Amino acid sequence: MSNTLPKAIFLMGPTASGKTDLAIALRQQFPVEIISVDSALIYRDMNIGTAKPTAEELALAPHRLIDIRDPSEAYSAADFREDALREMQEIVAKGRIPVLVGGTMLYFKALLEGLSPLPAADSVIRATIEQEAQAHGWQALHDELCRIDPVSGARIHPNDPQRLSRALEVFRISGKTLTELTQTKGDPLPYEVHQFAIAPKERGELHRRIELRFQKMMEAGFEKEVRALFERGDLHADMPSIRCVGYRQMWDYLSGSGALDDAVYRGVCATRQLAKRQITWLRSWDDLTWLDSDNATLSLQTVTKCLT
Repeated sequence: MSNTLPKAIFLMGPTASGKTDLAIALRQQFPVEIISVDSALIYRDMNIGTAKPTAEELALAPHRLIDIRDPSEAYSAADFREDALREMQEIVAKGRIPVLVGGTMLYFKALLEGLSPLPAADSVIRATIEQEAQAHGWQALHDELCRIDPVSGARIHPNDPQRLSRALEVFRISGKTLTELTQTKGDPLPYEVHQFAIAPKERGELHRRIELRFQKMMEAGFEKEVRALFERGDLHADMPSIRCVGYRQMWDYLSGSGALDDAVYRGVCATRQLAKRQITWLRSWDDLTWLDSDNATLSLQTVTKCLT
C-alpha cells in the first residue's frame, strides 16, 4: 500500500466490547481524532440506550458525527460516507490521524469500498408503495420483490418495511434490481487504512457485559429517556431511530405490550443478537487484526504500532 496516502484507523467490534475506552486511550497519547461510526449515536436525545460517550468522556476525547440528527430524521450509509470523508479530510489537514470507531459495519463497508450508484429516494413512488402495503399487506409486496429480485427477496424479511420498500423503489425508479446495482462499487477510500476489531475471546463474557450494560442503562433512566421520545407524538416504531436495539423493546412496553421486565429481557436478547451479527460480519472481513477486550494494555500497544 502506498505510503503517500494519509493514515486512518478503523476500530470495529460488537456492542459492549470496549471500543470507546480504547479510542479514548489512543486520543490521550497520540495525535488522533475520533469519528463515530454508529447508526444510533447520530441521534440527539438518545444517550442512555445507545451507550453514548458521557460528557466526561467526550471532554477527554471529542467524537465527531454524534448528535447530528433528530430521531425523526433519516440517515443513510451514503450520508455517513459523505460526512465521514469530510471529517477525515479536516482531521488530516490539521496534521492528525482519523480514528473511526463503532459497530455499524455497513457504514465501514460503504466508506471502505464506496457506494453503489443507487437512485435517490422518490417520495411519490415511496408513497405509492406505502399505499399498496396498506391495501394488500407487506407480504404481497415481498412476493413481488421475490419475483423481480430473488436475491434481495431472500435477504430482506417481509416484516422489514423500510428495506423492502427501498428495494422496490430502486427497481421502479431505475428498472434495475437492487442486487444488480449493488454489484457496482464506487470509489475506494483514498487512505492507508489499518483495521482492528476488538471483542472478548469468550462469547459468555460478551453476554455478561451486555447484560451488565443494560442493567446500568435501566438504573440511569433508560425508561424515562424512551418515554420522552414516545410522548413527542411524531415518532413511531418503524423509524430507524426507534428500531435501535433496546429502544424498540422499550417502545413496545410503553405501547402496552408486556411488562417492563419482559421488555428488559427482550432488549438484552436483541442486543446479544446484534453482537452476534456484528461478529459474523467481522469474521468475513479482510485485513483485520483482532484485539482482546480483556487485555486493554496489549490492545493499545497493538494499535499504536501503526501510529509510530
